Amino acid sequence: MSTAIVGARIVPVTGETIEGGTVLLDAGKIVAVEGPDYPVPAGTEVVDAAGRWVLPGFIDAHAHVGMAEEAEGWAGRDVNEMTKPVTASIRALDAINPADQGFRDAIGGGVLAVNVNPGSGNPIGGQTAAIKCWGRVVDQMVLREPSGMKSALGENPKRTYGDRNETPSTRLGTAAVIREALVQAGNYLARLAAAEDQPPAERKPVDRDLGLEALGRVLRREIPWRQHCHRADDIATAIRMSREFGYELVIDHGTEAHLLADLIAAESIPVIIGPLFTSRSKVELRNRSLANPGRLAAAGITIAITTDHPVVPIHFLIHQASLAVKEGLDAETALRAVTINPARILGVAGRIGSLEPGKDADLVIWSGDPLDVTSRAERAYQDGREIYAYDYARGQGVVAEP
Repeated sequence: MSTAIVGARIVPVTGETIEGGTVLLDAGKIVAVEGPDYPVPAGTEVVDAAGRWVLPGFIDAHAHVGMAEEAEGWAGRDVNEMTKPVTASIRALDAINPADQGFRDAIGGGVLAVNVNPGSGNPIGGQTAAIKCWGRVVDQMVLREPSGMKSALGENPKRTYGDRNETPSTRLGTAAVIREALVQAGNYLARLAAAEDQPPAERKPVDRDLGLEALGRVLRREIPWRQHCHRADDIATAIRMSREFGYELVIDHGTEAHLLADLIAAESIPVIIGPLFTSRSKVELRNRSLANPGRLAAAGITIAITTDHPVVPIHFLIHQASLAVKEGLDAETALRAVTINPARILGVAGRIGSLEPGKDADLVIWSGDPLDVTSRAERAYQDGREIYAYDYARGQGVVAEP
């Protein structure tokens, strides 16, 4: 059955806001986003959203939900495979538990999609996965996999291996490990190409290497390089290496990205900034500020905002955006930073991130402006199915069973 959400303030994100508008959903897709005079087809379920706001589901472009499970302790920690510095072959997909409470929290906060990353303990941590937040089996939740390759510069890999007196124990060692792995991947691609150039009768197969295969996808620009870096000098190293190897770079965290904003903007590198609610618990976070998203946006940089869940609980994603607005980020950009911008960075904007005909029917009905901390997500839809409703009588949200 098709569903029409009527009478709402519709914020498509990529188009003009519509007062008293209608969003028509059918067969899991958005069919129409129209004004108040749109004729709802006969037989359509009508949801009266008068006085409410309707927006696309939010997207957290960098989190560990499903891998760092809520309330599970050691048993649910599957974020970092810190047994060797280069673990390009590992996939976040293989550690995501759809039953994690974090996904239900996400949906209650209007977050309907997330990019799940391996951690930052290794110079090269593994392959990321862009997924929806509701489902029974992770394979059915996938939007894009792999959606990137996680890499880390700065304190984390230096501390992890330095404490063991192993390589890398310094920033220069971390960069060397990354560069050596990428050179090996380039050599692997060359061997594959050389084998293909041989006549079939003389062709010898090249032994598969899952790690080099994955890094080869980075070098061929099939997936982006997701560079964990906070400090300005590490961001400069990230840019330097991206120039050397020619891959698509995305800066994750970017705490001091505003100090190099002109350089980042000139290279058209997006920054996934955050988490923004944390204390300055280490040197790299000395310049953390809620004003930084606004500074980056003012410099012309495409930004997305992240919770880095569980560092900041994922349902607080929109509250980070709200406080960034308080500190200078304009409201329109703040909403784009949790919708269409992360969708584009993740390469899934053809399906989610805005309310447009043909896209997945993933949207949320809010009680009011989501940037107002008193507003709440009242109903959420994924692929046109209602998956969440807030029960005012019980004072809690209810997520449907997948």
